[in-house]
Amino acid sequence: MENLGRVTPATALVLEALLSAESVWGLQIVKDTAKKPGTVYPILERLELAGWVEGEWEEEDGRKGPRRRYYRLMADARPLARAYVRQLQSRLSSVPRPSPALSECAWGPA
Repeated sequence: MENLGRVTPATALVLEALLSAESVWGLQIVKDTAKKPGTVYPILERLELAGWVEGEWEEEDGRKGPRRRYYRLMADARPLARAYVRQLQSRLSSVPRPSPALSECAWGPA
């Protein structure tokens, strides 16, 4: 398993989605993170190449539509993924929010 180096907020969101279940369908990760497929799938590919994630194509033939690719976070990556998610959550909670009083100017709402 390789070091990911810099982990972006989008990568932490993908890791959080992967931590939510044993195996997650790629489009479900897109929905869970509210990120575009063009953001999520390259992250999944990078995680897979780094040995953090294992991707597997759906075996079921009876379902209509294209095959799904399911992603599973490797067991040894779970503690590190949790740490990255906690780090993102603490960063987000420490960002100061503007006061509601500041959102309106003397001449009306912004």
